[in-house]
Amino acid sequence: MKKYIAEFIGTFTLVLIGCGTAMLTGCEQWGGYMLTAFAFGLTIVGMAYAVGNISGCHINPAVSLGCLLSGRMSAKDFVGYVISQCLGAFAGAGVLALIFHLGDKSDLTGGFGSNGLGGVNDNIGAGLIVEILLTFIFVFVILGVTSPKQSHGSFGGVVIGFTLVLVHILGIGLTGTSVNPARSIGTAIVAAIDGNTKPIEVVWVFIVAPLVGAAIAAVTYKTLESDGE
Repeated sequence: MKKYIAEFIGTFTLVLIGCGTAMLTGCEQWGGYMLTAFAFGLTIVGMAYAVGNISGCHINPAVSLGCLLSGRMSAKDFVGYVISQCLGAFAGAGVLALIFHLGDKSDLTGGFGSNGLGGVNDNIGAGLIVEILLTFIFVFVILGVTSPKQSHGSFGGVVIGFTLVLVHILGIGLTGTSVNPARSIGTAIVAAIDGNTKPIEVVWVFIVAPLVGAAIAAVTYKTLESDGE
């Protein structure tokens, strides 16, 4: 249960800080774009050192799937992690909705930082490709950094966090960068409750693509790491 609580807190924080920054900046100007990318990445750095020793700091179903397929976690824990992550994301988006409504602040994203396909002109194929590739890169790096065969000491969290910054720099202008089904589900549901149903209509893209990208990353890394030629 402690692991699941840690995953809830980590995902809650990721959505609160990352999506909250996007809502304030709108990601329209270069400064807002980069602030949002760093908000997501630095949250991962902080949470990696806060809960990494408790749950591994997945705070992302795609990362958990990569670990499951790599033999690093059980199916039972995988289910528990995903449920905790989705609940944490929903809570984070819900708190943002409360803060912005009570404070009469404008949400410059129009959907609590939810993901969409506007940056690729609503082309589903392009959105799938972007999310599969960015998730592949992110999960591939995580599997490498956390491999028992590697020894990155205390720098693992920094590497993972800045890799998330990296994929956001490309992805924000295309899909808003999900690479995390929980983050997309939570914000899409809260946006729908608030009256904006567009994010939830395409949320399946941000569930399927990250999971596919994570699965490919797990299979690829496991193959490359194996002792065979």
